[in-house]
Amino acid sequence: MRTGDFDFALPDALIAQSPARPRDSARLLDVRTDGLADRIVSALPELLEPGDLLVVNDTRVIPARLRARRGEAGIELLLNRSEGGGRWHALARNAKKLHPGDALEILGAPELPARVVERQDGGAVIVDFGPDEAALLSALERAGEVPLPPYIARPGGPGAADREDYQTVFADRPGAVAAPTASLHFTPALLAALDARGIERVTVTLHVGAGTFLPVRGENPREHRLHSEWGEITPEAAARINAARRVVSVGTTALRLLESAAREDGTVAPFRGLTDLFLLPGHRFRTASLLLTNFHLPRSTLFMLVCAYAGTERVRAAYEHAIQQGYRFYSYGDATLLRREDPS
Repeated sequence: MRTGDFDFALPDALIAQSPARPRDSARLLDVRTDGLADRIVSALPELLEPGDLLVVNDTRVIPARLRARRGEAGIELLLNRSEGGGRWHALARNAKKLHPGDALEILGAPELPARVVERQDGGAVIVDFGPDEAALLSALERAGEVPLPPYIARPGGPGAADREDYQTVFADRPGAVAAPTASLHFTPALLAALDARGIERVTVTLHVGAGTFLPVRGENPREHRLHSEWGEITPEAAARINAARRVVSVGTTALRLLESAAREDGTVAPFRGLTDLFLLPGHRFRTASLLLTNFHLPRSTLFMLVCAYAGTERVRAAYEHAIQQGYRFYSYGDATLLRREDPS
């Protein structure tokens, strides 16, 4: 297996720069074992059955991109993961100019304490913002930028609309620096239709980190390492998942968390902690029977994941169809509904 096996030609014009309005009017490619069907997201209730359980990620995106100064040097920080006690793992531009003990002035929030604790490989640093988490979140709201992925062009920086557009209806627990994008398609009207159909849902939490943006650079994807992300499946959520008629994962983030907590018999254990699980073809999925997800970029860890889940041949055929039909890709793009390909 080589990284090049997951390459394909994607026209830049198909990378969505803004979401569909309303969100549930986005297109939905229904990938079935017997073919493909072009639908829209608002038709999702018709594609599911009463008693199905949607597993959704309730993480909330924080304005995690900060601009700072160390003396005369300009520094950009992308907060990646809370380490607890006010310390954050962050990716830093100009990281070589930072050293343990350096004090940083956060532009727009100069009262916020910020001190470099450690410099790590790959441009990562540990920054201590002090123990007052509420003060940090308040400063982020004032001084931080929505951490849009680099393929969404905002030459002047994210706009006011992005603060709402890049947040899901399930967003509750602050900590993500990237949205669980499959959930961006849900609206109150769609949720009401799902409720009326008897389709249930449960929330889990995976704080999506900046590593989701990093490409697979080497030609052996097994050598690629994901940044660890913090997740939680409560005992109550695990019990509901295990009792469900059929589990539908809303997004790859929820699926990675489910698989991180999966037992050999396919049940899910309560989970609280870090996961760096990288799902590649050959992985035996134990949990969700269906996956609702967006269209992903070539050579990305997420495209590899959907190939692992639904079968590389079937996914390649679906993506070829999507490109021919002008589906929109990635965070603000359209969606696909995939069935798990179980090994024979």
